Amino acid sequence: MSLSVDTAQIGTTAAHAAVAAAVGHARTLGIAINVAVTDGSGTLMAFLRMNGAFLHSIDIAIDKAYTAASFGFPTSKWGGVIGEDELLRIGLNQRQRLVLFGGGLPLVENGRRIGGIGVSGGSAEQDEACAAAGLAALGLAHP
Repeated sequence: MSLSVDTAQIGTTAAHAAVAAAVGHARTLGIAINVAVTDGSGTLMAFLRMNGAFLHSIDIAIDKAYTAASFGFPTSKWGGVIGEDELLRIGLNQRQRLVLFGGGLPLVENGRRIGGIGVSGGSAEQDEACAAAGLAALGLAHP
């Protein structure tokens, strides 16, 4: 019996490339963002705050990446998961580090979740577009 399992995790070079691509896309949109990449366990691997990006958005970007990595779907999809269940919405909103709005995407390579990317600083749609640019730079599909 083996006591350990192999896990696929994003490497530091790839994490930095995803951050750079997200920042590059933010520049084309004319916004300043915070962008974070976590490994599959939600541990921070790379982070960058663009000059002028909102300070409160630092933790939001990190938590979006954490949420996407831990659940394996875009943070923008939470509305569909919650539906009309108001008690679930209230309960989930009280969970630390759980983000229920757009800007976080899982990083999935060959069917294995290797991390998450989170962006905060623009609208939810702009944040997700920047995160998607990070995925594209790594050759990963937007879920």
